[in-house]
Amino acid sequence: MGKIICLIGKSAAGKDTVFKKLLEDQELGLKKIVPYTTRPIREGEENGVEYYFTDEDTFHRLQEAGKVIEERAYHTRHGLWRYFTVNDSQLEDESRDYIIIGTLEAYRKLRDYFGSDRMLPIMIESEDGIRLQRALDREKKQEHPKYEEMCRRFLADSEDFSEEKVAGAGIERRFRNEELAGCLDEVRNYIRNYIQGPSDIEGGVLQTEVILKEDNR
Repeated sequence: MGKIICLIGKSAAGKDTVFKKLLEDQELGLKKIVPYTTRPIREGEENGVEYYFTDEDTFHRLQEAGKVIEERAYHTRHGLWRYFTVNDSQLEDESRDYIIIGTLEAYRKLRDYFGSDRMLPIMIESEDGIRLQRALDREKKQEHPKYEEMCRRFLADSEDFSEEKVAGAGIERRFRNEELAGCLDEVRNYIRNYIQGPSDIEGGVLQTEVILKEDNR
């Protein structure tokens, strides 16, 4: 049965960039799971790529059909925004290894749904000042920047990713993303050991040693 890699981390930690680079790695052969959202599409996004952009009615129909695996709702200044994962045709091939971006709570619900033996959390971290600058630069590119919502998300991350919640999810291995190439090397090796090599999984945490390149130590 295929594995599911779940990238998690605070906003603007660089998850999207790491996600794209991992998808390009043909040796890993990962297939992405595209989540759904009811928030408005942003400049540069494409439906079916970052998210499936949908509405409240569709969310409720999927929920009533038992298709919604996990969902998060945020009451923003611009209305209620939902983000959710659906058990749809994307997940039909159980022989494939998948990758998805999610929150800490989303990972826990996915783990409960699919089982800890199928799930591997990859937590990406960056220094707060770097994250804030990335978020600001990204928001400036929008036709209608939503700076208040950006700040709300940034501050909410402190609670959403508290040390107690991270420990409660059973996540011990973290990856610093101050330098992208080195971070990617570590993440790739970690995933390869999980998918291709012998491993000892306990509580969703990989116990094998991650082999790092000498120049990235």
